[in-house]
Amino acid sequence: MRDPYEVLGVKKSADAAAIKSAYRRLAKKLHPDANKSDPKTAQRFAEINSAYEILGEEKKRKAFDAGEIDAEGKPRFQGFGGPRGGAGGAGPNTHFETFSFGPEGFGARGGGGGGGNFEDVISHMFGGLGGASRGRTRSFRGGFEPEDLGDSAGRDVTIPVTITLEEAAGGGTRRVRLPTGKEVDVKIPAGMVDGKQIRLKGQGVPGPGGPGDALITVTIAPHALFERDGANLRTNVPITLYDAVLGGKVRVPTLGGAVELAIPAGTSGGRTFRLKGKGLPVEGNAGDLFATVRIVLPERADPELEELMRKWRENKPYDPRRDPK
Repeated sequence: MRDPYEVLGVKKSADAAAIKSAYRRLAKKLHPDANKSDPKTAQRFAEINSAYEILGEEKKRKAFDAGEIDAEGKPRFQGFGGPRGGAGGAGPNTHFETFSFGPEGFGARGGGGGGGNFEDVISHMFGGLGGASRGRTRSFRGGFEPEDLGDSAGRDVTIPVTITLEEAAGGGTRRVRLPTGKEVDVKIPAGMVDGKQIRLKGQGVPGPGGPGDALITVTIAPHALFERDGANLRTNVPITLYDAVLGGKVRVPTLGGAVELAIPAGTSGGRTFRLKGKGLPVEGNAGDLFATVRIVLPERADPELEELMRKWRENKPYDPRRDPK
């Protein structure tokens, strides 16, 4: 992936507000619902979402600027170099596995690469020291500390992964780098929530007594169109002045594609409509989408509209701010 600053079109000195503004502008411009005739925009939309996952979160942005993670948010492994090439042995012999979700939890399938096993190398080099405590968990920072190999068993590691709102709702796949330097594809099941963990057994820090587990901790990235409220979603829907007065139909974005919403005549700005079942899936059910209308006037001044409003103010005044009786 390209440099996230380049993707969002901002300088490295840009503050958080400028980054968020650039992301929202691009997300509205490139949203697939608004560009159905151009399939390339879907790829660009995914690219800006990935870029914002890095730059929109202060810790991840600092880690990227410091070179601790790459443009895809993957840790830059700083383990042991050697004849296998690269840090941590992540070179030509790097293993790639895909993990699937089933009744028994997450398991590995497939495999690739060759050469020696990294866990065996660690066990051989530090066999006299023993491994790290099995019951303790350390966040993965891209390298091992001496105490990580001090007990009899391996150590669990926590690996943060940021997913899009669409992936949280419908599932997806994310590639992550393990402490061994190996990269794996992790399947994200539908209905994920912030902070939920996916356990990959035996994929943590290795030790003479056996490896620990890798805990994939999920965070959902902010979305350009929706705000999360538990299982519900909230969004704003711009409507014209004549739709507000006369009524009409407008298209409302949802995670499953745009749907039509009937606006009754005489609708005031700020009125909220509920679209049942258009929120996030939770335990076999789905939340709702709350769409709040926002009346938008023409971009340019309209003399006829201004004259009509002057006559209306003179002949039919009303005060929406008066105290209700």
